[in-house]
Amino acid sequence: MAMAALVLAAGGLGVTAVPAAAAGAATSRAAACATAWGSGPKSGAATTSASLTDVRTGRHECFDRMVLDIPGGGTSGLGYHVQYVDRLYQDGSGQYIPVGGGAVIEVRAGAPSYDPETGSPTYPGQAAQPLPGVDLTGYKTFRDTRFAGSFEGDTQLGLGVRARLPFRVLQLDDRLVVDVAHTW
Repeated sequence: MAMAALVLAAGGLGVTAVPAAAAGAATSRAAACATAWGSGPKSGAATTSASLTDVRTGRHECFDRMVLDIPGGGTSGLGYHVQYVDRLYQDGSGQYIPVGGGAVIEVRAGAPSYDPETGSPTYPGQAAQPLPGVDLTGYKTFRDTRFAGSFEGDTQLGLGVRARLPFRVLQLDDRLVVDVAHTW
């Protein structure tokens, strides 16, 4: 009887053992993808007269990325506010805009989706619709995107993600970048 218990215990250990090389690879990947970004709101208070012209996304090893192209926005002249919200409501009208995913990030950029001088559209987004040209097939974190609209010089987007995960916001030349980590 004792021998049977010993054999069962040894067999159980063999099933849960992980080769050292695999454990090392998983540990180094986790270390390489470690972030200290947090999931709290992030803001920049500058203003610009530049307009949003495109929104695109990309996949990286440790995060998914959304890029808002704002030619003329510079590296520090763009105001923004990015935060997790329970639900996305369109500025001005208060209309609820459903966004798929386990959590929703509201992205507000201090740049309209139209030319302030002429009122002509500079970005083809339609209220409550997915972002034009954005295909999230194969993304680890991103699940959905929605255009909420432009109101009083700001453009509002909804980004549906798998879960409430850490994110960061970067201002690069003429671009606002939102990265959302794949894991904590």
